[in-house]
Amino acid sequence: MPKLMSQINQLQQLGLTSNEGVVYQPSRGFFKVVYQALILPNLPAPLRYFNYISLIGQPRIPLCYNANSIVTSAIDTATVLVSNSLHSLEHLKIYSVRRQCLLDPSRYQFDKTDLIEWQIPKIHLQRTDVETSCDLIIQTPSDISNSSALQWGISDYWSVLCQCEGEILYKGQKYEINGLGRFKHARALHLPFLSLCFYTYQIINLNETTQVTLSQIRNQWNIILCSRLDIQELGKEPLTFTEDINFHIHRVYPKVETPYGREMYLPREFSWQCKKNGKVIFELYAESRGDYKFGLAAGYTGSFRYQLSLNDQCLQGEGGYCEYIDCRPLRWQEKNQNEKNLDKLLLLQPCLYKK
Repeated sequence: MPKLMSQINQLQQLGLTSNEGVVYQPSRGFFKVVYQALILPNLPAPLRYFNYISLIGQPRIPLCYNANSIVTSAIDTATVLVSNSLHSLEHLKIYSVRRQCLLDPSRYQFDKTDLIEWQIPKIHLQRTDVETSCDLIIQTPSDISNSSALQWGISDYWSVLCQCEGEILYKGQKYEINGLGRFKHARALHLPFLSLCFYTYQIINLNETTQVTLSQIRNQWNIILCSRLDIQELGKEPLTFTEDINFHIHRVYPKVETPYGREMYLPREFSWQCKKNGKVIFELYAESRGDYKFGLAAGYTGSFRYQLSLNDQCLQGEGGYCEYIDCRPLRWQEKNQNEKNLDKLLLLQPCLYKK
């Protein structure tokens, strides 16, 4: 129980707990795990979405641990995921940090394929590959703040609304990019084991200047550690909600097995609802496009169609972005209707049940 309470306390510290600016550095010293990501939702067909996600090192957390990708050791492993809605085979690249990567404070080079360079407020992402290539420039605010830091200084996480332009090439077809995205950067100690077992993160661009992000984290006992809704307009502080947020999965795809042997169910239809002072201010209903790609740590990324209501305004779209990892024991993933109703009585938010 003390370990569980410690984990809950850590997750409850997610918030504006530090004013330190973003720190870019290779994995060194105490910080052995470094993560960075660009996400572009709501792209036109056929892309629908685009992500460029790198993870250097693998934390001792079920959400992040992918035994199939470890080269020599967890610390010596780097992965780069570059994907969109189109079918692909080479979206995940695995590297040995010691043998294949050049990491310094202004440049990460992953073999001859992936490159991340930064000279704030600009960041350059590049992939040279037969299947999917890209050359993108990210324009970030010059004053990125530490948007969430875990207590004791064991982890830092920066997330910012950004403008992105450049080009993506898929099997020789070029797509011009110029729009709103989300850039994230994090660093962490090589943490002791934490039972963080369920994670979902979704992004929708409401228009050319406004973005919605939704997230939830649970532990292996299906206890919600964090639920969050952010609504942000370019150049302004986000509106953040962490209370009265409900996430439901209504239908799932048949059970899948990940490349390293874990079984999980991926959401086919799901919804979110957020209330403030007893009034519903946000509702989302989403249907997956079935384009899930494995490679986000121990889970998947994909896109979805959606209908949403925000302050009585109704919108719909085709390219919402979804990250989804479920490493909980299958008994939590295979709930029937009676068990779901019992959860309501116990004031536990139902997350996933098999229909």
